[in-house]
Amino acid sequence: MTDAISSILSQIRAHETRARGDVGPGNAIDTALGNAQLGRVDNGTKAPGFGELLSGAIDKVSQTQAHSGAMQTAFELGDPRADLARTMVAMQQSSVAFRATVEVRNRLVQSYQDVMNMPV
Repeated sequence: MTDAISSILSQIRAHETRARGDVGPGNAIDTALGNAQLGRVDNGTKAPGFGELLSGAIDKVSQTQAHSGAMQTAFELGDPRADLARTMVAMQQSSVAFRATVEVRNRLVQSYQDVMNMPV
């Protein structure tokens, strides 16, 4: 759950950094960015596309929300395995994951609008 969101957010930050020109040769990030641009992973296999990554991240957010809902229901029904601390942590993880997903969506929409408003 958080790995996929962290991955997407780090990719956004890396693209912003590259767009500003802050990434220079010899930087440790260059190798990873170069492989990502070429669509390769270090072991030579083809990296998943952006759509696949986004779909996987959304699926994980959905799973996190479902788990949080199940924990809430179990806690309300008095299940001894669902203590308050775990339930609250699950709810917070779900909330953070959803907010990150909304932020990614907002940035994608803004990027699309920027591209569509470019003069030809």
